[in-house]
Amino acid sequence: MIDELLTYIRARYTLIWLLTAEEERVVKDLTALARDHKKKLVLWSHPQGFHGPGLGNTSAGGAKNDPVGALEAIPSLPDNTIIALLDFHPFLEDAGVVRRARELATALESSHRTVVFVSPVLVLPVELQKDIVVVDVALPSPALLRAAFEALAASLPAGARTTLSARDVETLIRTAQGLTTKEFANALAKAVVTSGRIDRDAIDVVNAEKRQIVRKSGVLEYTAAADGMDAVGGLESLKAWLASRGKAFSDDARRFGLPFPRGALIVGVQGCGKSLSAKAVAAQWRLPLVKLDAGRLFAGLVGASEQKMRDALKLAEAVAPCVLWIDEIEKGFSGLGSSNVSDGGTTARVIGTFLTWMQEKSAPVFVIATSNDIAAMPPELLRKGRFDEIFFVDLPNESERRTIFTIHLKRRNRDAAQFDVRALVKAARGFSGAEIEQAVIDGMFLAYEAERELTTEDLVKACADTVPLSVLMDEKIAALRAWAKDRTRPATGAKARTDQELAALAERIVKVALEE
Repeated sequence: MIDELLTYIRARYTLIWLLTAEEERVVKDLTALARDHKKKLVLWSHPQGFHGPGLGNTSAGGAKNDPVGALEAIPSLPDNTIIALLDFHPFLEDAGVVRRARELATALESSHRTVVFVSPVLVLPVELQKDIVVVDVALPSPALLRAAFEALAASLPAGARTTLSARDVETLIRTAQGLTTKEFANALAKAVVTSGRIDRDAIDVVNAEKRQIVRKSGVLEYTAAADGMDAVGGLESLKAWLASRGKAFSDDARRFGLPFPRGALIVGVQGCGKSLSAKAVAAQWRLPLVKLDAGRLFAGLVGASEQKMRDALKLAEAVAPCVLWIDEIEKGFSGLGSSNVSDGGTTARVIGTFLTWMQEKSAPVFVIATSNDIAAMPPELLRKGRFDEIFFVDLPNESERRTIFTIHLKRRNRDAAQFDVRALVKAARGFSGAEIEQAVIDGMFLAYEAERELTTEDLVKACADTVPLSVLMDEKIAALRAWAKDRTRPATGAKARTDQELAALAERIVKVALEE
């Protein structure tokens, strides 16, 4: 940031906007820049007016609480001065302030004075868009976070200093990426208060702080990861692919020349493990799982939705490496074709921002999106380069149903060996994973009501009383299978076949035998 800012100052840019929430760190950087390049630094805030060592004995007039007066006083400040206006953005809603700022931009062109707006939000009136250059201040680098950690550790009493190993410190710094230096210092201070020293619990405290940041964004949601891929029944091909991509986040992969994995789109029948896979992969890779709620993106003010999308993607990159989960992406990103008519093009611009980011992102953010209705998906999302792979999840086959029954019985403290699993698998033909789970729960209700232990008969009856989605929406599922046949990669794997495929294969075998 400092190098970019110095370039603008040397090029005589008169109005510069530093977009950052880290005012304290930026003021320190501006102080160092002014010292190193023999400039003066003057600060202005609404409560204090002009202040700072760079002001010297110069009088700034009666501009303490008057933004217009402050702008009018700037040309009278010493030449070769950087004037930092702190949190000035609320005053730019006033037409008089905006007009005075435009005049100031012209008046300073022949001087060596530079006005720097330091603000956590970007408020650019149309009149000033050609006069102000915007600089995004990046969140602290690992080097800055390490410096903050070492400074705090050195300030602690000998008995309270860190017990972390060098590897633990690396993990702590990596976990803290996305925090400001102040947030990181606060988290470390909390760890010291809780444990009496900086130990491995500090990593959990930092993770909790990151959850707070994501929650405050209003668009992203920090989601608890599942139990890993072992909690997902079947889907061997998808599991193997994800396992290979998980290794690509390492430094060894960078040295080998591999880029970070982009992501995967999982389409298929409802209730067959798409969302569960998204949660499980984050747990498997030990990465934070951040969910993007597309419905919260769209706001009433013009441009607000696009800004929310940019802020959400910036935050996802800040907490990277992470898994960004977009559930039922077709619902949030549908309506692209009618956007210009229905919402003035807002949806098109939001989707365009997301697509550009997916294509060009270099941060280790793995996007995993799920969809139940591929027909509602914008074609632009399906193009190669957005996702590394598109997987199709079908209804579980016989082997997968056996695994799913075993998982859900074990989760409820039951041993699958005590049940006739073959009968259960047969009774649940055409069931999704979610429907099998519900059948287990319904069977347990039957047994509990009868005041006895759960039996195979209870589970078979629960299956018989269920009308599965494969019956209710047979035509839609058939159309989805037809679309996915030559366009996607099967999540189950080539060797595992669905019941329908096995039935068709058996029919062909019988037909050939009869013909012979």
